[in-house]
Amino acid sequence: MGRKLNGLAQRYVAALRKHLKEGPRAVPPDGTAQELGRRAMALGLETLDLARFHEQALITLILPGHSPGTRARMIRRAGTFFAEAITPIEKTHRAAREDNDQLARLNQSLIQRSVDLIASNRQLQREILQRKSVEESLRKSEQHYSKLLEQSRHMQEQLRRLSRQLLTAQEEERRMISRELHDQIAQTLTGINIRLASLKTESTLNNKGLQKKITSTQRLVEKSVDIVHQFARDLRPTVLDDLGLIPALHSFMKSFAARTGVRAHLKAFAAVEKIDTAKRTVLFRVAQEALNNVARHAHACRVEVSIQKLPGCIGLRIKDDGKSFNVERTLHANGGKRLGLLGMRERLEMVGGKFTVESSPGKGTTIFAQIPSGNVRAEGAKTR
Repeated sequence: MGRKLNGLAQRYVAALRKHLKEGPRAVPPDGTAQELGRRAMALGLETLDLARFHEQALITLILPGHSPGTRARMIRRAGTFFAEAITPIEKTHRAAREDNDQLARLNQSLIQRSVDLIASNRQLQREILQRKSVEESLRKSEQHYSKLLEQSRHMQEQLRRLSRQLLTAQEEERRMISRELHDQIAQTLTGINIRLASLKTESTLNNKGLQKKITSTQRLVEKSVDIVHQFARDLRPTVLDDLGLIPALHSFMKSFAARTGVRAHLKAFAAVEKIDTAKRTVLFRVAQEALNNVARHAHACRVEVSIQKLPGCIGLRIKDDGKSFNVERTLHANGGKRLGLLGMRERLEMVGGKFTVESSPGKGTTIFAQIPSGNVRAEGAKTR
């Protein structure tokens, strides 16, 4: 490579010497300077490299033994030669610049297309995410509706079981009423009929002891009337309609205490009587069923019933000191105890109320019931 550069430098000096000897009007030999430029370019030289060759040639050819004026003219003619020599390199540079400009334009176009493609990809990704979100929502919705459908089927099955249990309980209640009517009232009335027949026969024979037998028969009649009244009270206490909720509860709790031996205490505020009949009936039935549950299952010694005014509602609380039970298991079990709890809840929900049960060992069971109160104001509590 060094020999080629030295050879090119020597040829450059020789060509420039010949050019300078031809005088002021000389032009670069046809193709000589450009040929040197092409050779320099082939060797990988640039304009500055060729300028160094030109500078060395000038030092060799011009500086020794020439006046300043001659040197200036020779430098100008040498400049013409140099300009011709670098023409191939400059042409290559112009072409490269044009190629670079075109490449830059292409790059800019590619950049813009890349930007557009990125924007399109982002839009596509957003659409994909939206589609996935919609698909996920549809999947969750499908799962939700499947769950609702399963819950609906489960509730329908529960309703069918409850219907069968209610029918069974209804038949059992009817059987009990039928037995009571047959065993007590029918037998009592039969005894009355026999005694009346006996009295009829004896009245024709003698009057001795007739008054005593009539009195005994009257007692049987009174007993039958009492039994009929008791059945009527169990079905629908007239005191609830005639006197109100508090007297009805007091009467029921008095008979409850006498029947079961459980001490019963009632506390209520007087303004509860201002609510409508349907709500008073619900409160009475809930308290009645709760007390019956205490009698059947709790083995309690004391039960407290309180009715109080709460913000926006009336609260009924029945608390006993008997044994506890598992509330959730009982609510999901079969049997009359469950029907009693479900019946209380159903009655309260019919009037927009709420129902909860708490039961724990050593603390007994507490039933809470709430119903909307409307504009009822708490005027004072009655304790019995």
